[in-house]
Amino acid sequence: MIQAATLDLDGTIIGPDEKISPAVFDAVSRLAGHMPVFIATGREPADVLRYSQELGLRTPQLSDGGANILDPVRGVSVWSAPLGPQNAELVVTKLRMMGTAFVATHANGTASTFDEVPNWDLIRVSALDMSEETADELADSFDGNREMHVVKAMLPYNGLWAVDFTLAGVDKATGVARVGKTLGVDPVDMVAAGDSYNDLPMLESCGLSIAMGGAPQEVKDVADFVAPTVEDDGLAVAIDSYVLPRLSN
Repeated sequence: MIQAATLDLDGTIIGPDEKISPAVFDAVSRLAGHMPVFIATGREPADVLRYSQELGLRTPQLSDGGANILDPVRGVSVWSAPLGPQNAELVVTKLRMMGTAFVATHANGTASTFDEVPNWDLIRVSALDMSEETADELADSFDGNREMHVVKAMLPYNGLWAVDFTLAGVDKATGVARVGKTLGVDPVDMVAAGDSYNDLPMLESCGLSIAMGGAPQEVKDVADFVAPTVEDDGLAVAIDSYVLPRLSN
């Protein structure tokens, strides 16, 4: 029985224009009328709060690749898993040497330049706007580090790639499970939708999984249902033709 839904943001709820289409807005609203719905994304808290409030979602929301749980009503973080000072400094220093754009989440907001980093108490760091080859090389350079979870993700808004760094053992699946505890819902009783490599853990852990049409084949292969692309309102199609009918059976 599906009792909650967790939805990726980029490439799932929103497309390259970073807007929620009317069809997706209506479908998510219908779904939220039946169960708790929460966003699960690698993006920073401000984006999650903005889109969850636009959708009228009031249950805990998940940002920073599973490392940060937010209360959208009060607009605050209620739980986080810091990366650790040594790991944070190691990653940001590496990105500074590479000249790579990044965004880092900390308790008081985000930093996008080395000088803006207030200290090394960071929750998540994302290297941005790279070719897939560079993203793979960056991720591989941390392959021997067992203290961090490192995963690449596609950036639908510009066609480039990101590499996300969180504490080891922290990903979308663990974040979804933690949100599920606050809701009293196990992931096996959730539906999840996503489109990139960082969505794989939650798609594999949730009882019903949806991959978007623009997802890599590896993501589609683990899904129960492959929706049309985000440009074709694939999430709305999946909700209306695949998820909601199961609630009435």
